[in-house]
Amino acid sequence: MELQEAKDYVLQLIKDKDKIEADLKALKEILDANHVGMGEPLVDSEGYPKQDIDVYQVRHTRHKIICLQNDLKALMNKIEEGLHKVHGLAGNEAESSDAAATNHIQDIQLEPFVRVNLVSPGSPAEIAGIQVDDLILEFGSINCQNFKSLKDIGTLVENSRYKKVGIRIKRGSNTLALTLIPHPWVGKGLLGCNVISLETVER
Repeated sequence: MELQEAKDYVLQLIKDKDKIEADLKALKEILDANHVGMGEPLVDSEGYPKQDIDVYQVRHTRHKIICLQNDLKALMNKIEEGLHKVHGLAGNEAESSDAAATNHIQDIQLEPFVRVNLVSPGSPAEIAGIQVDDLILEFGSINCQNFKSLKDIGTLVENSRYKKVGIRIKRGSNTLALTLIPHPWVGKGLLGCNVISLETVER
C-alpha cells in the first residue's frame, strides 16, 4: 500500500511539472510576441518605454517566468526524492519474488545478448545498480532465445513505466539479479543507459 501511495505521489508531481512547463511555454510565447527575451531593456536610449513593446505585460511575464522556474526546480528535487523512495520500497517488495524467479531462471541456460556501454549519473539505470560493460542475460521477459533487436527492449521499457522490471546481468564472473523501474527523469528516455547488441564472438 505504501509503495502505491509513493507512486501516486510521484505521478502527481510529474503532472504538476508538466503543467508548469506548459505555463512557461505560454509565457515565452508572450515574450516572443513582443520580440524580447528575459534580459533586453524595455526603455530606449533616452529612458522612455519602447513603443513596440507592452512594457507592463513583459515585466509581469518575466516575473512569472522567474517564479515558475524556481517552482520547477523545487518540484524536480521533490520528484527525485519521491523516485528514490519508490525504488527503496519496490526493492523491499521485490526481494522475495526475486528469489523464486532466480530458482526458475537457473533451469534455463542464459547467454548475454546485449552489453551496457553507457550509464548516466542519477538515472533509473544507475539507481538500479547497472554499470558500464554489464552483460545482460535477461531483461524482463527478453533473453537470448527470443531477442530479435534493440527495439524489443525499447518496447518493453515503454510499456513498463513505473513497473518493476527484473534484470539478470553478468559482471565479470558474477551473475546478479537487479530490479529496474523505467520512468521519466531529468535526462533523456526512461532508463538513462544505452545497450548494444553482442556479436556471437563476444559471448
